[in-house]
Amino acid sequence: MQWLVYIIHCSDNSLYTGISTNVAKRFQQHASQKGAKYFRSCHPLQLVYLEAGHSRSSASRREAAIKKLNRQQKQQLIATYKSLDEITLGDQIDEIG
Repeated sequence: MQWLVYIIHCSDNSLYTGISTNVAKRFQQHASQKGAKYFRSCHPLQLVYLEAGHSRSSASRREAAIKKLNRQQKQQLIATYKSLDEITLGDQIDEIG
């Protein structure tokens, strides 16, 4: 099973990082406050980063590594990803939307 690492831009301007096998479903869970407790104080606005091709363990390691980045480093990661793979990200957002 393929796991994905994702970053969501939130209503409080924060960046939430998580993992899932179905990002569209997980985004909906976050939006309905049935996902992570993090979203009790803010709302998910947009999926801004998606990284595929992970096993469960490698996705967890990558999630932890991204969470250690500061905001500027996360924004650089997002900008690089958008410039390299904007079509794939757009397809994933369309599935959510």
